[in-house]
Amino acid sequence: MEFIPEKKLGFGLMRLPQTSPNAADIDLEQVKQMVDLFLEKGFTYFDTAWMYNGFASESAVKEVLTSRHPRESFTLATKLHAGFVKSLEDRDKIFNAQLEKTGAGYFDYYLLHGIEARMLPDYEKYDCFNWLLAKKAEGLVRHAGFSFHDTPEVLDRILTEHPEMEFVQLQINYLDWESEWVRSRACYEVCVKHGKRVIVMEPVKGGTLANVPEAAAKLFAAEDPALSVPSWAIRFAASLPNVMVVLSGMSNLAQMQDNLSYMGDFKPLTEEEKGICFKVADIINSQITVPCTACHYCTEGCPMNIAIPEYFSLYNEDMRENLEEKGWTVNFTNYDVLAEKRGRASECVACGQCESVCPQHLSIIDYLKDVSAHFDR
Repeated sequence: MEFIPEKKLGFGLMRLPQTSPNAADIDLEQVKQMVDLFLEKGFTYFDTAWMYNGFASESAVKEVLTSRHPRESFTLATKLHAGFVKSLEDRDKIFNAQLEKTGAGYFDYYLLHGIEARMLPDYEKYDCFNWLLAKKAEGLVRHAGFSFHDTPEVLDRILTEHPEMEFVQLQINYLDWESEWVRSRACYEVCVKHGKRVIVMEPVKGGTLANVPEAAAKLFAAEDPALSVPSWAIRFAASLPNVMVVLSGMSNLAQMQDNLSYMGDFKPLTEEEKGICFKVADIINSQITVPCTACHYCTEGCPMNIAIPEYFSLYNEDMRENLEEKGWTVNFTNYDVLAEKRGRASECVACGQCESVCPQHLSIIDYLKDVSAHFDR
């Protein structure tokens, strides 16, 4: 059965606009405007998950989408994460709660969430692959797949053992294409070998590819000054032949409008344009310090309530500055303001919870020491 959406842009309901610093306080009125515009322009794919936006994203789906638009006018994806499954019963408990929270009736796409080698035994222990196929047989899931954060070798093994999986969600962007850690290209090529369609997550790498160094921005502007910087990242991913959807975690209406402006009549990048992306990647790689995508998986269970991604973002910005000349940046104030309500980087107790769930496999504890040495003066 063919299941490729007509348009390649998907609405990732992970970084929704908020009315307060609390991730669960979603600006529902703004999201309604975004959803309406998205559908009006002919886009249909929405992606959520159990824990997104402080466990509030799936409930927001009912408020902004399923209660307001005909079910056949959109496709919806959500996920089961092994971290919340401690028994066979938990699978159905979570799934049924997702159906209730979203009001969707069924899920067009359902994913086993964030599979990697250390987590794979849990998915196998609770027979999640067969469980997902049973949901598909019941008509509660239309298409079965999984999202993935590990090596191409692990991915090849999974697809060999589970050829019934129809698609794979991968982190792909021009910065990670040849990354020795993420290995986007190699994982993509494994999917192509197995004949699997690919859904792209983190095409803008948590905003890193929306705020590139000045020299990189000039390269893009010289080629086409009318295109935004993040448009290059999304178009790069969408240009790959086996990619069916590129998810963008749009956080406001302006981002939505920008994405729709060039994805409505999408044209793949030329070889020359791809080359510009790789030149930009070289510039960024020469300056970036902590390759965090701000997925916030690390913060959910942090005992000290440390704003890990936010601190890494501030630190990365400062590391691009000429600090010897400036001596001080506004990020010191921004850090202190955040730390008034959250734990300081120096308060990390090195419990390792954050590193155990980081999809990028970052040495978060060590990086927090660097952040503390810089800001906790």
